[in-house]
Amino acid sequence: MRTTLTLHAALRKSLVIALTLFTWTAASADLPGGSVIVASHPLATDAGLEMMRKGGSAVDAAIAAQLVMSLVEPQSSGIGGGLFLVSWQAKSKKLETYDGRETAPKSVTPNLFLGADGKPLSFVDAVVGGRSAGVPGVIATLWLAHKEHGTLPWADLFQPAIALAESGFPVSPRLVKVIAMVPSLALIPDTAAYFRPGGKALAVGDILKNSAYAQTLRTIAAKGPDGFYKGAVGQAIVDAIVKAPRGAVALTLNDLASYKPKKRQPVCGTYRAYKICGMGPPSSGGVTSLQILKMLERFDIAGMTPMSAQAIHVFAQAQRLAFADRAAYLADPDFVSVPLKGLLNPVYLARRSRLISLTSVLAQVQPGNPKGADRTLRRLRIPDNSKPSTAHISIMDRNGNVVSMTTTVEGPFGSHLMAGGFILNNQLTDFAFEPRTGNQGFANAPQAGKRPLSSMAPTLVFDAKGKLFAVMGSPGGWRIIPYVTKTLIGMIDWKMDTASAIALPNIASRSGPVEIEDGRGLDKVAGELKTLGHEVRFVEQTSGLNGFRITAQGIDAAADKRKEGTVAAD
Repeated sequence: MRTTLTLHAALRKSLVIALTLFTWTAASADLPGGSVIVASHPLATDAGLEMMRKGGSAVDAAIAAQLVMSLVEPQSSGIGGGLFLVSWQAKSKKLETYDGRETAPKSVTPNLFLGADGKPLSFVDAVVGGRSAGVPGVIATLWLAHKEHGTLPWADLFQPAIALAESGFPVSPRLVKVIAMVPSLALIPDTAAYFRPGGKALAVGDILKNSAYAQTLRTIAAKGPDGFYKGAVGQAIVDAIVKAPRGAVALTLNDLASYKPKKRQPVCGTYRAYKICGMGPPSSGGVTSLQILKMLERFDIAGMTPMSAQAIHVFAQAQRLAFADRAAYLADPDFVSVPLKGLLNPVYLARRSRLISLTSVLAQVQPGNPKGADRTLRRLRIPDNSKPSTAHISIMDRNGNVVSMTTTVEGPFGSHLMAGGFILNNQLTDFAFEPRTGNQGFANAPQAGKRPLSSMAPTLVFDAKGKLFAVMGSPGGWRIIPYVTKTLIGMIDWKMDTASAIALPNIASRSGPVEIEDGRGLDKVAGELKTLGHEVRFVEQTSGLNGFRITAQGIDAAADKRKEGTVAAD
C-alpha cells in the first residue's frame, strides 16, 4: 500500500536520503566508550543505533538494521537471503566468522540450469522464478550470533522494522531507480503489484506499507527461527517456490528445517605491517582480496600516484591472477577440497607476483598450481550478468565489539518471488550453469545441500600491535573484491582517510578488459593503459562501500556517496 507525502515532507525526506556520505570522528578519550554504525540505508542506520543506545551489542544492532533493510531496500538484502558475518569481541580478542549462505534444496541436481536441449539457460530464465532460490540463511545465522553475543532480548530487535512496516516508509531514490532497471519484475504478477501498484511504479517519497512483513516479523520475534523455517512463514516460502509462475521446483519444509548456519575459521593474511581477516569459502572474498594484496606487496604502491596508469596496471594484473585461481579452486569446502593454505602461501603468491611486469600485460592468465590443488576440478568462467545489489553493515558498540556483515538476496530483487512480505533470493545462480565440460567437472557445480560460491568480503584489519585498525565491506557482485581491496590500498598505502579511500575510482579486472569506473576523468590514464597493451572498458561501478578506521584522534567512518548509506554514532 502506498500514499503520497506532502511536498514539505517529501522534500525533507529526500534531503535525509540524499545524505549519502557522512564522516564522524570522536575524541580519542571517547574510545571505546562510543559506538558507530555505517549501514546502507538511513533507516537501517537509525535502527542499529537505537539498539546500541538501549545497551545493545554490535550484533544486536546488526540484526535490527538487517530487518529494516529487508523492508526499505528489498532489491539488495533481506531475510529471504543470506549473509556472511565477521565478529570481533574486544575483551576476549576473539575473531569469529559466521556463514549464513543459502543452501541448495535436496531436489537440486548438477543439471539445475540446463535446459531440455542440454544447454545453459539464459540468465533471465535461470534467475526469475523458483529455480534460483536457495534455502535462506539470514534468520538462523542471526539467531546463532545473537545467542552468543546479543545482550538485548531477541524480540526487541524487531520493533523498529515492525513499526516501519506498519506505518510505512518513504520510498528512496535508489529503490525507484532499481525498479526501473528491472523490467523482469513484471514476470511475477504478485511482486509486480507490490512495486508497481495499479501498474504505476513507486515514486520517490511514496509511503510504502507492508503488513505481511510486519506479521512475519512478529512471528519470528515470538518463535525464533522456528517462526521462519516452520509454520505459516515456512509454508509461504515453500508455496512461493513450488507454485512459482516460472521455474517452479521442488522445495519442502524439511529443506527449510534442515538449514544450519556454520561457524567457519577466519581467513587471515598479512599486507605490509597489517593483518587482514575475513570470510573463507564458500565466500571467495577474503581469499581473493588477500591474494591480490600479497601479489602487490613487492611493488612500491605508496610511491605510485593513486589511480595512475602504473597503479591501475599492477592492480589489474594481480586481480586477473587471483580471479583465475578463484575460478579454478574455490567452492563450498563441505563438498570440494579447497587448497586454502596453498592459495595463501606467501611463497606461492610471490611466484605468482613475479608474473606481473611493470611494462607489459599478461597475454594469458591461467590458474596457478598451489599445494593441495585438485586440478581435475574447475569452475566454469561464465559471464556475470547480475546487476549490482547486496548491502554491507559496519558496526562497533560502546564496548569495542565489532560486526562487519555483508548480506544479500542477489538480484536485484533476487528471484523476484515474494513470501510473507519479503523477497526470496536467487543465490543458486552463483553456481556454475554447466556442471562439467568433457571429463572435467567444476568445483562450483550445483549439488543438493551445497552453498554456492560468493564474492562477499566483510573485512577486519589489525595493525602491527594486533589492535583493530579498520572495518570494511561492500555490495557489488564479483566486483566486491576489487572494491574492498582498492579501499584497503587507499587506507594502507596512500594513508587516506576512510571517505577518500572509498571515493577512489573503482577498477575491476577479472578475465577480460580492465574496467574503469565511468565518469571519473580517467580518459588519459585509459590511453596510457592501452599503450601498455590493456583492453580498457568504461563501466558504471556503483559500489556501496562502508566502514571505519580507528585512529589516535578517534573513529573515522564513512559511507559510499554512490549509494544511500549513512553513519550514525554516539
